[in-house]
Amino acid sequence: MRVCDTWKIIGGIVIFLIVVLSPIWYNALTGRASYFPELKLPADERKCIESAPYMRANHMELLNSWKETVVRTGERAYTAEDGKIYNMSLVGTCMKCHSNKAEFCDRCHNYADVQPKCWECHVAPKEVKSEVIGHRSNPPPITDYL
Repeated sequence: MRVCDTWKIIGGIVIFLIVVLSPIWYNALTGRASYFPELKLPADERKCIESAPYMRANHMELLNSWKETVVRTGERAYTAEDGKIYNMSLVGTCMKCHSNKAEFCDRCHNYADVQPKCWECHVAPKEVKSEVIGHRSNPPPITDYL
């Protein structure tokens, strides 16, 4: 091996390390590694059906168990940790407080890159449904289309 080839190999290794390690350096310098989406919480409610850390970690398991219980046994009452009883309903219980799907549900689900199957059966809140249908509250006059 010649000295000329050694510098090419070292240069290639340095370029490789820069490319591979650049995301780590970027996160360390900008602080983006600790980024978490900021959610719009309901103004009129102080407490969710369970604690916030529990809901962050286990809300999907809770909703799945609600679905299984309601479908298989027909039971609809859920007793929370504090003893309060709630109706097992995504739309009737959860979406009553977290009514803006785009600002609450979608922010976290997009960040985590997950596609929950909730909306395959449930009707999405009005602000999302109206966009999908293409409904306009104030349509343009018919002359705009002529």
